[in-house]
Amino acid sequence: MILDQIHPELLKMAQESDVVLKDVYDQIDQVCLENTNKVLSAFIENRVSYSDFADINGYGNYDEGRDKLERMFAFILGNEDALVRPQIMSGTNALYLTLSALLKYGDTMISLTGAPYDSLQEMIGIIGTSTQSLKANGVKYEQIDLVDNDFDDETIVNRLKENNVKLVEIQRSRGYSSRDSLTIAKIERIIQKIREVNQEVIIMVDNCYGELVETREPGHVGADVVVGSLMKNLGGGIAATGGYIAGNKEYIHMVAERLTSPGIGKDLGANFNLNNSFFKGLFMAPNAVKNSLKTAVFSSYMLEKLGFKNVSPRYNEPRTDIIQTLELGNLDNLVRFTQGIQEASPIDSFVKVMPAPMPGYPFDEVMAAGSFTQGSTIELSADAPCVEPYTLYMQGGLTTEYGKLSILLALSKMMND
Repeated sequence: MILDQIHPELLKMAQESDVVLKDVYDQIDQVCLENTNKVLSAFIENRVSYSDFADINGYGNYDEGRDKLERMFAFILGNEDALVRPQIMSGTNALYLTLSALLKYGDTMISLTGAPYDSLQEMIGIIGTSTQSLKANGVKYEQIDLVDNDFDDETIVNRLKENNVKLVEIQRSRGYSSRDSLTIAKIERIIQKIREVNQEVIIMVDNCYGELVETREPGHVGADVVVGSLMKNLGGGIAATGGYIAGNKEYIHMVAERLTSPGIGKDLGANFNLNNSFFKGLFMAPNAVKNSLKTAVFSSYMLEKLGFKNVSPRYNEPRTDIIQTLELGNLDNLVRFTQGIQEASPIDSFVKVMPAPMPGYPFDEVMAAGSFTQGSTIELSADAPCVEPYTLYMQGGLTTEYGKLSILLALSKMMND
């Protein structure tokens, strides 16, 4: 039994945490209530019925359930239209699909949040030699770094006054970096400043890990295109694959034609009998996000109480995504903590996590990912490069109880071994 393996002192701390964290948990509950109201209203207003779960195969003509689902995603994300498909296999796939549809030879894109994470760098063409990268196909790339975890407003505004930029990209979450994730308020401010000097540039937000963490989404504050994966927040831990792009109708039409072909757009696409899980995942998403946030808050609190000060966000700081970083001090702590997360997983609990090479990464990595769906970061996953300062990136936790048990076992492994 998991509880039998947990250090008694940690159990006592966990009990005390329920009192200390009550106000933080209450705030998370309130956000969940507001987002559940939004999601449930979308179900009711779109008259979702059991017939919408029908398996539409072949070309996928006339899928009323798919059409309803896409209207609901657009409403929840604050946009005009959406593309929600099982054919989109990951967040990176959704981002590449969007950028390659909206950017053509000679166009310029600018990342407003500095260098993107590793998989996007090869997609853009910053690294690697792929003939299918954006740069290999004539798209020009620039980036403007953040300053003190915020947008460099002056540099961005001055650059966009030149009016020769087709698209700007904002990465909402920290990804695998030490910077803070960006709140909707910060994104709203920079969008307003951009629109004061440039009405034409496409504003795109990589929304991965951030959906339903706040009560507003980037689309509500003026983002033209918002992109994400169903194996993260909006899949609710139930969707087994898929991704979404939401935005202005014109841009969604362009992306849909890139996914299928010109002249077909959104009209075709079999649902692989996944409509039920997509609807159900969306319905459960606010609760899954709530539990992930409580797991992150609990882990932050416990590490801080044990003397690990470099955790981000701290337990009482505002959050805009589900990512939690934990700086564990040395390799032994990193490996043992990750092993504890894996051993408390419902799937592959018997797997021994050890540092190992991973394609696309320059250092050995440790990774705990005992999930029902491979790569589903909303369930509970933790991974880290095996280099100083030994920072673990953790996200997910489908239930608060599961999250607590996993964290407590991970900490016990650190204390006992």
